Amino acid sequence: MTRLQNIYREQVAPVLQKEFNYKSSMQLPKLEKISLNIGLGEASQNQKLLEEAVKELTAIAGQKAVITRAKKSIASFKLREGMPIGCRVTLRGDSMWDFLDKLMNFALPRVRDFRGIADRGFDGRGNFTLGIKEHTIFPELEVDRVDNPKGMNITIVTSAKTDKEGKFLLDKLGMPFKK
Repeated sequence: MTRLQNIYREQVAPVLQKEFNYKSSMQLPKLEKISLNIGLGEASQNQKLLEEAVKELTAIAGQKAVITRAKKSIASFKLREGMPIGCRVTLRGDSMWDFLDKLMNFALPRVRDFRGIADRGFDGRGNFTLGIKEHTIFPELEVDRVDNPKGMNITIVTSAKTDKEGKFLLDKLGMPFKK
């Protein structure tokens, strides 16, 4: 069991149950999965860029990244159906908890001029998405070896029913939201 999982069970769960008046511990919002995505529009012309992104995302997540392909053709983007356009990873279980711990305690504080995350990334159902402009903030990547920094999307999927519950859960876990 990971450090963050222990914090959830021992400290966050009782507070959640009291705050939202849940009768059963099975009603408590939980983290279900974390999805990491790097979209590369230039990957359709440059295959090396995509291979590099897959390698870097695999290093960040600790799990093999899957190449995403275009669902339909768009002529103005010079894109054909089935062309590789990015990569993604879905984390669950212990690897999800480890990644969230690493994100909150190591990666986000390394962002230049970091003052917290805006809470605008909630989707209305308790899930939270944040975008990162440079993926080099993760400690697994050596900044010198990365040719071109890439942006990435991180989606934290919870079982919370509302944004208020989702924000409360992430806030109590230690997500650095802006005050």
